[in-house]
Amino acid sequence: MKDYLVRAIAFDGQVRAFATKTTETVNEAQKRHNTWPIVSAALGRSMTASVMMGAMLKGEEKITVKIEGNGPIGPIIIDADAKGDVRGFVTNPHVHFDLNEQGKLDVRAGVGTEGTLTIVKDLGLRDMFSGQTPIVSGEIGEDFTYYFAKSEQSPSSVGLGVLVNPDNTILAAGGFIIQLMPGCEDETIDEIEKRLSAIEPVSKMIEKGFTPEQILEAVLGKENVRILSSMPVQFQCQCSKERFGAAIIGLGVKEIEEMIVEDGQAEAQCHFCLEKYHFSREELEGLVNEIQS
Repeated sequence: MKDYLVRAIAFDGQVRAFATKTTETVNEAQKRHNTWPIVSAALGRSMTASVMMGAMLKGEEKITVKIEGNGPIGPIIIDADAKGDVRGFVTNPHVHFDLNEQGKLDVRAGVGTEGTLTIVKDLGLRDMFSGQTPIVSGEIGEDFTYYFAKSEQSPSSVGLGVLVNPDNTILAAGGFIIQLMPGCEDETIDEIEKRLSAIEPVSKMIEKGFTPEQILEAVLGKENVRILSSMPVQFQCQCSKERFGAAIIGLGVKEIEEMIVEDGQAEAQCHFCLEKYHFSREELEGLVNEIQS
């Protein structure tokens, strides 16, 4: 089953919901960055939450998420858009701890329990929205839940999960976001809370083959959910040689000429996908000419 995401409403419009399978997407990030299991879980959870937040946007709008805790993983950066494209990287991909008291990957120890979750929404036409909340647990899901409540005043439940194989590849990854709409009835809230307390971890559901639709049915009740739309989800980077060329132009003539004299070439690497772009002496001279023309 390819990765995809669904949008839904439930309880006659009292709730909006998102669910996604991201196993292949997170596996692509794991391969590119050679992340160890704890980091894979942290990065995968962050990418899963971010791609669902991207699905809340429209058109060409984009979102950037930065999770900056005091743990050894360091900052986690994620970009996502309204089309199901997501990319991400971590500062230190090689972090390891023993399993926690529950016998699970100790994501909290890797991320840290102090720091900030910052979300910047690029709504186009230079219209930017930025929100920031403190990290409350370092488990990622709880941190996004807190962000929604405090920064967007949207009572939410965020469930995220990543299972890692012994060879470090990704066995299962995905998540859900449940949001209460204004005027949501107490009886509805009580039923959702009861169901949330009884469900399996979302990663276990995906390991068993649950679709995003079935995840929402498990969380909200099949009779209560109405799926509105779905879209594919994938690791997709927007980098290109043209973009890096524009960035080099932004350095100015003097710095480019220094590159030519000292190295005779330049190489740039994308943080998100680790693709490398080489610029020969002739290409750098062409950039100088472009500036001067």
